This record gives sequence, C-alpha cells and structure tokens, in this order.
Amino acid sequence: MTQARPESSKPGGPPGGPGDDYLEKRALRRGSAGWLLLTGLGVAYVVSGDFSGWNFGLKEGGFGGLAIATVLMGVMYVCMVFSLAELSSILPTAGGGYGFARRALGPWGGFLTGTAILIEYVLAPAAISIFIGGYVESLGLFGLTSGWPVYLVCFVLFIGIHLWGVGEALRFSFLVTGIAVAALLIFAVGAVTEFDASSLNDIKVDTGAFGSNSWLPYGVLGIWAAFPFGMWFFLGVEGVPLAAEETRDPVRTLPKAIRWSMAILVVLAVLTLFISAGARGSEAIKAADNPLVEALQPDGKATGLSRVINYAGLAGLVASFFSLIFAGSRQLFALSRAGYLPRFLSLTSRRKAPYLGLIVPGAIGFALAASTGDGALMLNVAVFGATISYALMSLSHIVLRRREPGLERPYRTPGGIITSSIALVLACSALVATFLVDVKAAVIALCVYVVAIAYFGFYSRKHLVAKAPEEEFAALAAAEAELERN
Repeated sequence: MTQARPESSKPGGPPGGPGDDYLEKRALRRGSAGWLLLTGLGVAYVVSGDFSGWNFGLKEGGFGGLAIATVLMGVMYVCMVFSLAELSSILPTAGGGYGFARRALGPWGGFLTGTAILIEYVLAPAAISIFIGGYVESLGLFGLTSGWPVYLVCFVLFIGIHLWGVGEALRFSFLVTGIAVAALLIFAVGAVTEFDASSLNDIKVDTGAFGSNSWLPYGVLGIWAAFPFGMWFFLGVEGVPLAAEETRDPVRTLPKAIRWSMAILVVLAVLTLFISAGARGSEAIKAADNPLVEALQPDGKATGLSRVINYAGLAGLVASFFSLIFAGSRQLFALSRAGYLPRFLSLTSRRKAPYLGLIVPGAIGFALAASTGDGALMLNVAVFGATISYALMSLSHIVLRRREPGLERPYRTPGGIITSSIALVLACSALVATFLVDVKAAVIALCVYVVAIAYFGFYSRKHLVAKAPEEEFAALAAAEAELERN
C-alpha cells in the first residue's frame, strides 16, 4: 500500500499545509519533570486500581484464578515496560506508544496504536469520576446524594490545574499519590494481623466447571476470565513516556522512571491482593465496591482504620483521575500535531499546556459519566483499548529490533525480543479475555475504532505533517534505508 506523503511545514508546501510557526504554536514546557516526578506519575496512573475493581476478578476466577491472572498480567506489564523503556530512549516524544508504532509499523500502525491508547485515556477518567462520586456520596461529604455534580467538579478543577502548568500538575499528582501509597502500606500493616490463609479459598466451588477446586472454584477458564482484573493492578503505567517532551534528559530519565514505577506497583499488588482476601475472605470482598474497607470490618462496623482507608481510597481515585487526564491530553496532542487528528486540537497556551487537548476529552468524559453513570462499562472499554495498544507496542519493539539492529539504543531491553514477544502473546490473550467479561464493552470499543479508521483512511492519512517529531523520525529512517540500498 502506498503511503501518503506528509505535508511540509515550510513555506511553499502543499495548499493548506502548515506554516513556519506551526510547531511554535504547539510547544510543550520542556524540562518540567525529573525521574522522581515521573515515577510518581507512573504510580498515579494505576493506584486507584488497588483500592477497588480488582476484587471483581474473584467472581470470575476465585482467589487462585485471580492470583494466577495477576501474575501473568504482571509478567506482561514487566516485559512491556522493559520494551517501552528501550523505545522511549530511542524516540523521546510526546507521542509515546503511537510514536514507537509509527516508526516500526508505519502510519497505519501508528494511528491504530494511538487510537487504542486514546480510547483508554479518555474512557478511564470518565469511569473514575463515577467512582469518585460514589465515594463522596458514601462518605456523606458535602451532603451530596447525586454523582454528577462531583463529576463536573472533578473535570473542571483538575483540568484547571493542568492548564496552570505541567510542573504544578505533576507535583500535585505526586503529593496525592504519596498519600494513597502511604494508606495502602498502613492498610497492609493493619490488616495483616487478621490474615488467615484458609480465608483465601472460601468461595464455593462450581463442581461443573472444568478443573474446579478450592483454589480454582470456577475452573481453569476462570483464570483467563480474570485477566482484565489482574490488569487493574498495573493498567496505565505505560503512559509514562507521554511526558517525554516535558522531561529533563528523557533518554535517561524515562527508562528509570518506568522501571521504578513498575517495581512499586508489583509490591502494592501483592500486598493488596493477599492481605485483603486473607483478612476477610475472598467471598466477603468479591463484590464489594470498597474491598479494602470491607477487609478491615469483619463485623461490618466501621473502625478508625477503615475510615482512614476509605478517605485514602478517594485520594487514590483522585490521583489516577488526575494523571490519566494528563496522559489523554498528551496522546491527543501528539496525534493532532502530526495531522492524524484535527490539527487545532494540538494548540498550546502561553503556559505551554495543550488546552484543547485537555478540554475536549474532558467534556466527552463528563458527558459520558453524567449520561450513563456506568463506570464498569467504561473501564472495560478502556481495558479493551489498552490491550490492543499493548500488542502493537510490543510488536513495534520486535520489528525495530529485527529491521534496525544498528539503531542507537541508550537503554536495551533485558532479553531483547524474547521479552517483548512474551508481552505480545499475553496482550493478545488479554484482548480475547475482554470478550469473556464484557462483550458489550468490546463491541463499543470496536465501533469507535471503525469510525476512527474511516476518518484516517479517507482523510487524515493524506494530510500528515512532515515536521511533527514522529514523522521526522520516520522520514529519517526511510532516508537511511534508501542510502543503505544504494
């Protein structure tokens, strides 16, 4: 298939092509974050998943099924983030996974990856705003009995902080994330005194399921069905490279931050899963909206510690909501700047914030949250998009290792393509598993994909911007390949 030639950003380019000031109007604030803030960002993307959501996997696979699924998904994420660490050291741009796929798989691969990431980062904040509303209502805060005012406040307030500036936004995120992580550690210390290993496998066994036992009450298939819930302990950490253009020394900083984020998340996942289920029992928390609080209330009565964890859960939700808004805006910014989406969405303010990239997804997210109130559905749609992007990003690492072995790699993935191949296989397995959990969510995500593909196929692929960083990287690679052939 012949690729459309990107439009020039210099005078004299194609009619309607961007002028000399195109990138000046689309500049981010560079050098705003070091590895510590980026590590906090990586944890912030995910930390809300430790407080709620993961436990629904107990209904799909029991403790054993969810534990195995969490291990497998943890392996997938570890392999993927090592691959992303290498790719981010090669291509440190705001495009993140889309930029990696653009270099390896061409414009179509880049667009498909970027769209999948965008689905994840637009839908996930909408879902989390609903969960925040539920927390505020259950805690009796501000006398609210309806969720939508909370959704509105969340989007307006936190988008406002992002508009203020990326440095301020990341510091706020780091602070709230620190509170949430501290609360998880306090929970672990408080609940471990009630730990009883026999409580882990107290879900009634479905004797009709293949391979069922006390460890796998819903059988072997329950492991696969629990994949999406095992992902909730890590979902979003792949967004760290999206801060590349606002980072000091991104070639060194991004790989370090990605690795540290993942290490922290693995520890939190192990503590949360085992201690929550062992303290109260898998049966008691499998359907709880607030499993950590339930684990601390064996007689159903609130304690001082359970109240603290309840408020901390709200902090965790805020941290993830806030950081996912950042990720979505940067992915939209990068796709728009390169012409894959309407270009006006990548314009930045005097404070170097992509204001339309923040406001437009925020408005969509609020509308979805207020009109549906179905956070689980939107989160499942986000998971579907995430698994597609994971498969394509892992494939991108394999392709670049094969096709461009001499490419300068300041950081190299341990295990090379074996590592990224493991991530690819597990990502494809997780993608199929989403159909086992929520067919409706998968169909909705596919419909969004079809519309986006039609827009790209009929219009935007013919109007790409040559001076966008991701397109320049691709053009340079093509030129080098041509020289080698000659």
